[in-house]
Amino acid sequence: MLKLYAMFLTLIFLVELVAAIVGFVFRHEIKNSFKNNYEKALKQYNSTGDYRSHAVDKIQSTLHCCGVTDYRDWTDTNYYSEKGFPKSCCKREDCTPLRDADKVNNEGCFIKVMTIIESEMGVVAGISFGVACFQDIFREVAFSQNSQLLVTV
Repeated sequence: MLKLYAMFLTLIFLVELVAAIVGFVFRHEIKNSFKNNYEKALKQYNSTGDYRSHAVDKIQSTLHCCGVTDYRDWTDTNYYSEKGFPKSCCKREDCTPLRDADKVNNEGCFIKVMTIIESEMGVVAGISFGVACFQDIFREVAFSQNSQLLVTV
């Protein structure tokens, strides 16, 4: 039974290791995918509250940013041609920006999101390493317990 437990821990450890390697190798593809999806969400943005529009609003209001690279990304959208900038782009909470670029945040969201992700990678890597070490310790204990049980029988 302990041997089965140790084998499962080894399998989980290997899956975590592969996930870490894949994440590191494909980090640029992850960035490009996020950027492309964010640009697509801007193009399809509407104020009816679908999940993509809600995500765009949440990112822009939380990070105090507007657009992908900057606020001018909105000028190519249908939403902008109908209503102007969304309220989530506002520098202040009680504004109605319409097409007034002075009332909206100038900085784009892509750089801010990537900065946050990259700054937190050390924490994620440290926690992952700690978990992997504990798994390895428990795996070794399980294997040694199994060996001792076989010797005493």
